[in-house]
Amino acid sequence: MGKFYNDYLDSGIKPERSLFVGIVFLVVVISGVFGWVYEYIFYWINGGFDKFYWRGGNFLPWINIYAYGSLMIWFLTLKLRKKPLLVFIISFVSTGILEFFSGLGVYLFTGLKFWDYDTEILGFGSIYGFVCLRSVTVFGIFGLILVYAMLPGIYYLAVKLPKKVFIATAVILFVIFLGDDISNLMFANLFSLPSAPDVYKSIGFNFMDYTR
Repeated sequence: MGKFYNDYLDSGIKPERSLFVGIVFLVVVISGVFGWVYEYIFYWINGGFDKFYWRGGNFLPWINIYAYGSLMIWFLTLKLRKKPLLVFIISFVSTGILEFFSGLGVYLFTGLKFWDYDTEILGFGSIYGFVCLRSVTVFGIFGLILVYAMLPGIYYLAVKLPKKVFIATAVILFVIFLGDDISNLMFANLFSLPSAPDVYKSIGFNFMDYTR
């Protein structure tokens, strides 16, 4: 394991293309779930330990901005694995930019704020409620977890598991989560289908209300 980890840090592990695609898919899935768990816990604390809130707009416990943000961090830090401080700074800055413009874009197109740090605990340094110092610091820490724990773990699985098992697992999970995301973002509106928030609210789940 020690040699494997050192090879990973030295970029000495170069999986073939099909395995690399599987690695990308698993990073997307695991990061999206990781983000959902973080927000589930944070908003329970933010609400005074009173209620658990379902976060994100999907049926599955997965938040897309964490999933795609993780890919951004991964590729921006690909050659910087031996420089954790730089990994943190790049994660801190890049996710702040992503979060700000994602929140602003949603607000400009829908008039809704899917998150508003002006109304939450530890929201100091908030910029129009779309980004704050706490959020980007947490994302910087998540960047370190991604680069130094999650990615080497997934690389290890890629080279140790039978190739077909690894690829099939990655593809199936990715298709399920991506299909859920597309369905709620697009098909629910196009075909007037019930979205995840509508369904979960109807059966008693607590959802964070979007603000204007």
